[in-house]
Amino acid sequence: MTIFNVRHVTSYRYKRPVGFGDHQLMFRPRDSYDQHLHHAELKVDPPPKGIRWMHDVFGNAVAMISFEGRASQLRFETNIRLDHTPHSVPSVEIAPPAKVYPFTYGPDEAADLACTIKAHYPDDEIGRWARRFVRVGRPTSTGRLLMTMCFAIHESFVYARRHEHGTQPPMLTLRLRRGTCRDFALLMMEAVRSLGFAARFVTGYVYVPSHDDTTTKGGGSTHAWCQVYLPGAGWVEFDPTNGIVGNRDLIRVGVARDPRQAMPLVGSYHGQAEDFAGMSVEVRVTKDDAVEEFTEGPRSAE
Repeated sequence: MTIFNVRHVTSYRYKRPVGFGDHQLMFRPRDSYDQHLHHAELKVDPPPKGIRWMHDVFGNAVAMISFEGRASQLRFETNIRLDHTPHSVPSVEIAPPAKVYPFTYGPDEAADLACTIKAHYPDDEIGRWARRFVRVGRPTSTGRLLMTMCFAIHESFVYARRHEHGTQPPMLTLRLRRGTCRDFALLMMEAVRSLGFAARFVTGYVYVPSHDDTTTKGGGSTHAWCQVYLPGAGWVEFDPTNGIVGNRDLIRVGVARDPRQAMPLVGSYHGQAEDFAGMSVEVRVTKDDAVEEFTEGPRSAE
């Protein structure tokens, strides 16, 4: 078991006082057998009119924050503490009928998984790329297929932060061979969906063992990866950005069938476009006595 602490600060600056619309904040990790939340704290400046909590359609905890008055800065600080038990693929027990691809989900599972099996960005080229990982004329190990695809994205695509909002279409990521963690997660989701797998998007944090370690990408901000549903094993983590299979160093906050449904922070302000002066994001991750701290200048969320 490992104890993680995460401090996440997002600050918005404006050239003059503006009003604020409601904001939705997703920062509270999902309690599970492999991660247990001990503490969660939210600080907002200026003080909000109200904060209420809800569970969205996927069971994610979302804070709904409302404001009154005007201010020239808006700051959100969250602090979480949780214990985390890493699991790797060798410990995953896939049900015998699903160990070899292709396989069929059972009727009950298929009904519940339907929206995560259906391609959200249908494209023949993504399907052709995905079929490269299927053996022709020989049995294909389900685990090997998914691991090989995950590692292929990690090894042959270039990770690059981007200032634009949102996630780029998976076809564009495939053609450019470049993208953010959200882009790579969506590409793998759509690729495995084209093969009949159920997949969903995950937003959270990744622990970076060393500030000088250039092999772990996505530190210093929220991170994203995907899960694939395998009978007998359930939802299994695949992080194509870092080539991680299993939950090692991954702190799961929210899940969704599409990245647009799992934005860490969403909101608006009342004013002119030119009133916006920029934003900054700071994420501090602590594991035991080791601390990793990253500070970024003005940027958009990935």
